[in-house]
Amino acid sequence: MGTPSPRVVLVLAAALAGLLAPRAAYGQPNFIVILADDVGWGDLGANWAETKETPHLDELAAEGTRFVDFHSAASTCSPSRASLLTGRLGARNGVTHNFAVTSVGGLPLNETTLAEVLREAGYSTGAIGKWHLGHHGYHHPSFRGFDYYFGIPYSHDMGCTDTPGYNLPPCPPCPQHGAAARIARKDCYTEVALPLFENITIVQQPVNLSSLAARYAEEAARFIRRASDSGRPFFLYLALAHMHVPLGVPSPPPASGRGIYGAALSEMDALVGWIKRVADSHGKGNTLLWFAGDNGPWAQKCELAGRLGPFVGAWQRQRGGSSAKQTTWEGGHRVPALVYWPGRIPAKQTSHALLSTLDIFPTLVALAGAALPPNRRFDGLDVSPVLFGWSDVGHKVLLHPNSGAAGKDGEIETLRLAQYKAFYTTGGAMACDGSIGPAEHHQPPLIFNLDRDIQEQEPLDLASREYQAVLPAISRAYAQALEDIATDNVSVADYSKDPAATPCCNARHVACRCQAPRSH
Repeated sequence: MGTPSPRVVLVLAAALAGLLAPRAAYGQPNFIVILADDVGWGDLGANWAETKETPHLDELAAEGTRFVDFHSAASTCSPSRASLLTGRLGARNGVTHNFAVTSVGGLPLNETTLAEVLREAGYSTGAIGKWHLGHHGYHHPSFRGFDYYFGIPYSHDMGCTDTPGYNLPPCPPCPQHGAAARIARKDCYTEVALPLFENITIVQQPVNLSSLAARYAEEAARFIRRASDSGRPFFLYLALAHMHVPLGVPSPPPASGRGIYGAALSEMDALVGWIKRVADSHGKGNTLLWFAGDNGPWAQKCELAGRLGPFVGAWQRQRGGSSAKQTTWEGGHRVPALVYWPGRIPAKQTSHALLSTLDIFPTLVALAGAALPPNRRFDGLDVSPVLFGWSDVGHKVLLHPNSGAAGKDGEIETLRLAQYKAFYTTGGAMACDGSIGPAEHHQPPLIFNLDRDIQEQEPLDLASREYQAVLPAISRAYAQALEDIATDNVSVADYSKDPAATPCCNARHVACRCQAPRSH
């Protein structure tokens, strides 16, 4: 290779200066990651014109970058969150399905979280909201790198409350003191009330769902203010209860055409807008805010589920079942995503790069000037060049693990290669009508060209030139991915259960009812 010209040297020097600018010239940025629960790609107005309830999120998109080919690392709660906080798929970090109220374990303790890396790099770290990665013993977020925690240990429908939110089927409130009988309902948790933690202390049991969003906003603002006053950079992980199932009765009654769900979506949107304003008030341009969904909509909740947009998984729908949450169809894992960092990330930008929540870990670590944990491989990429508008290239290959609808949980039987998506196993989760699509195994795989068929309606004909041309590349990518995981430092999560692991502030009271004094 010859000596580069002076012009090339100048261009490379300028590019290098730009790469270093986010952390060197500007210091360590603050990070806010907001994770919405069961939100649909079409629940964002900037994605789907029919959605009118997200003016603040749409403003965030206009002032930052919107990702339209962005995916959750799994299509259900615990695996998706574990992957965000480790940059590793469940096949590596051990979290392959959801943890229970009685779970003894959680995200394996030998896995290093994003909070642990950033705290070591000098950050104040806080987690507010839903955890769902183990609550017993050292699996609690207070022992996983977070200086401060305020939230619920799992989903807000995994315990009774005095103010039950909307659900299908509807769930009864907690039994009162001295209640002689408890109402048993399928899919409802009636024995133990939902707890609210501040650090390791239960401060309310049962949680008041109607005020939970406001309390999250209050605690998030307090954390941002304290961290800013301390002079240290901060990392806030805000895992919203929205959308999942709506938290409570909206007041005033919903005016939007989407009823209760629309009102809850508006509430979530306002909360995100509030967090953005608080962050900007402590130094606009100092904080990177990343909003994403944890997986697609919960279709079996019918009118209480989100919008898929165009990602309807038509092939599966023709065979029964849902193609949303818990599936590896686009509706299960393609989620809305926005990044906002005024002065650093271009405004009004739409990226078509193939990205994932897996990328949040390595990207923030790089921007903080920290190092990835050793002795393990990562599925996520440092995608800061995409954030800054220098590139629109993300993953060449992205793996989609089984998440409950079909196949063994956590195993990789679906993958994306450029515009092609290959299924070795298909299946539908429970739909609104109660149907479930049976698992089907495909060898050779079903392959869809998403550039032409975003609805996943018609797989390529096995005899077609296109199928025959792409199959060898898909087969190689699949074999290489499985080999890479098999030879990695893989963790195993403890999924054992014990009723004694259930969070309870006062076992002598019905449903563990108590009201502890508030502390800071």
